[in-house]
Amino acid sequence: MAALRTLAFLSIIAVSSSQTSECSYSSLIDHLNLTASNEALQIARPVRSWNTTTLVQLDMVLLGILGVDEKSQTVSLHVLIRMSWKNEFLSWNSTEFCGIDMMNIPRSMVWIPDVAIMEDASDTGSVQEDPFLQLDPSGLLKVTSRQQLTYTCQLNLFKFPFDEQNCSLEFSSLSYNRRSVRLETSGNGTLFTTLSKKLKMTEGEWTLMELQVTEDEASAPLWTKSRLRYMVLLKRKPFLYVINLILPLLFLLFLDLASFFINESRGEKLSFKVTVLLSIFVLLLNLQTILPSTEEAMPMLAIYCVSIFTLVFLGVLESVLVSFLIELDESRRAQVDDRPKRPSEDPDGPEENRPDDQNLLHLILDKVLLMLQQVQQERKEKRKAGCFRKLATLIDVVFFAIYLTTIVVSLIALFLIWMQN
Repeated sequence: MAALRTLAFLSIIAVSSSQTSECSYSSLIDHLNLTASNEALQIARPVRSWNTTTLVQLDMVLLGILGVDEKSQTVSLHVLIRMSWKNEFLSWNSTEFCGIDMMNIPRSMVWIPDVAIMEDASDTGSVQEDPFLQLDPSGLLKVTSRQQLTYTCQLNLFKFPFDEQNCSLEFSSLSYNRRSVRLETSGNGTLFTTLSKKLKMTEGEWTLMELQVTEDEASAPLWTKSRLRYMVLLKRKPFLYVINLILPLLFLLFLDLASFFINESRGEKLSFKVTVLLSIFVLLLNLQTILPSTEEAMPMLAIYCVSIFTLVFLGVLESVLVSFLIELDESRRAQVDDRPKRPSEDPDGPEENRPDDQNLLHLILDKVLLMLQQVQQERKEKRKAGCFRKLATLIDVVFFAIYLTTIVVSLIALFLIWMQN
């Protein structure tokens, strides 16, 4: 009887010791054969049959918009990328290991899909990879990385600064075709957009409008690869450009329009217009630091600035012409006023040459006729001199009407094109 009790006690101790050993990560690692010497887990796709496709779920969330470089045509984002796939050799029953339902393992011990971003232009130092993978009992591996991503994008700056940029990020395997590795996502664009807006840290002068995701294929003559495309729709905040460039140019244009009410005869109108033109030229210097020189189509902002500069320049030329005509008119008037008068003669003359009454009457009539002719000639010359001022006034009025109409039509057309979706 004592022997039976001793045997039962030893059995209980053995079972308890066995359960204790099964509750450790070491026993689970030994069960899965997760060792550095197991190269099969590191170099080969983790499938039991070679024709089984490895499904890789890749989710991306936008944490921040760092900037957009218009000259280099690149976009910088702060992203969080989570990737998961199944390893058919790393599964266990959690009830046999005291309920262990998750374990972290080093990245170097298992095979990881070689998924890359095709448009990536950032360096490797900007990637913060998690050194461990999460492994669950079903064999599902998860890895998370944060990256300061800089990628190329063909920017459309036609509506700058009221522009929206739609840039795509293409994820694809570098070595495996679609039969071996297929990319998919666990959510949709609406979910990722909502998460990105909740988790965002910084935006700068850009706002995230939408994040779309599509699954498609990239085909070539010898292979077809699975591809996951994220479309990032960004909208620029134009307030800074409106305050610093668009409104000042508009105000200077209105000042130039108001200069038509300045008196031309004093010469102040021309000097005022030249000052406005130089002010616009100074503002235009800011464009070369904003707009890229490689842009094929001229942006609307450049058209807006060049149009205002051209209108003010034409206004200066018109003011020069009007000033010239007025000065020409004034010089003609001065010539008429400064013409020497004929000296008056004594109708009686010397007493010895004094004519009789009949001759005196003829002499007076001749002088009256001569004076009438002189008055008529002076009136004609003054009328001829005044025609230049009338021509200048006519040119000024007609140009003002055309100038005002052109400004109104051009500004309405530009802003309608600017604001349309």
